[in-house]
Amino acid sequence: MIREAYRRAGVDVATGERAVELMRARVAATHGPGVLAGIGGFGAAVTLPPGLRDPVLVSATDGVGTKTAIAARLRRFDTIGIDLVAMCADDVACLGAAPLFFLDYVAVGRVDPEAVAELVGSVAAGCAEAGCALVGGETAEHPGILEHDEFDLAGFCVGVVERDRILDGGAARPGDAIVGIAASGLHANGYSLVRAIIAEHDLDPAEPYLALVRRVLGEAEMERVERDEPEHLFASLGEVLLAPTRIYVPHLLALRDGLETRGLAVRGYAHVTGGGLPGNVPRALPEALGARLDPTRWPLPGVMRLFGALAGLDPAELRATFNGGLGMVAVVEPAAVEPALALLAGRVPAAWWVGEVAPLEALDGERYAEGPLTGAGP
Repeated sequence: MIREAYRRAGVDVATGERAVELMRARVAATHGPGVLAGIGGFGAAVTLPPGLRDPVLVSATDGVGTKTAIAARLRRFDTIGIDLVAMCADDVACLGAAPLFFLDYVAVGRVDPEAVAELVGSVAAGCAEAGCALVGGETAEHPGILEHDEFDLAGFCVGVVERDRILDGGAARPGDAIVGIAASGLHANGYSLVRAIIAEHDLDPAEPYLALVRRVLGEAEMERVERDEPEHLFASLGEVLLAPTRIYVPHLLALRDGLETRGLAVRGYAHVTGGGLPGNVPRALPEALGARLDPTRWPLPGVMRLFGALAGLDPAELRATFNGGLGMVAVVEPAAVEPALALLAGRVPAAWWVGEVAPLEALDGERYAEGPLTGAGP
């Protein structure tokens, strides 16, 4: 009787329970021996990995913003959870920490068990890629607040690192090099602008992406995308917009370990999210230092050229609004550039030496500048 009254108010407890059952196996697949209690209880219990001398927990929380509106419009939920994990786990990894566990929060207008299970399944897929356990979460039905086909998504990640291995943004020195790692697309930032452009130009997410590139940017740019971005050959605009954020966690941990075995150091990492390159690269540096990046050293992805042209944005504005084609940067000592690029070559599609660390007086007092590099290259 109580459940029937609640259902008439817009919340169906039974469908929520069915969603949990549908997602249970995929969530459990992320659990290792350190998970003592996970999904289904009032909380999760996770042990620290054995052998740590002086462990420090590192946490991060985030959402995927209005990219959820694109997923809801296309009724596709198999990638958006990967974005969520990337937004949180890659932040944790920037401090040198290995992610341990993850929790999600899903708010929906109405529970569709299959859709929610697919969404949480994509979170589980992201957790598996990041090497952490999805130990719990919450699915909340908000009738009257969200429309039936709307949802919001947030998450929380905890990782661990030895105290003497924390990357706290204070290790970089003048003359250090900056290595950029390719983004997989727009990731999960700038979608309020993207959605406004779609509405303004009445774009159809089902339109073939290459056809739209040719219509807006011309034949030459379409041919460049065909050559350099083969993953988009048969994609629609909507599929390109829902390309999941690259999860950098395993590559960052492996890069640091690989360089250290060669006696070389990673000084810091910066996850390029909201605010683009100017807003994030300086976060890996001490306050007295800044970064100079040379944008001629890496390509601007076609999807950013496309929306830049539609919005009338120049490339510098695109690098400050989106990720500019670099989803993560690593600050390394100068001698580490070539080894770093070699280590990354087998792990990510592309990486480049893109910048250098300099005193603020060499950057006119700015913490981020663009232009030709002055230091000796690899």
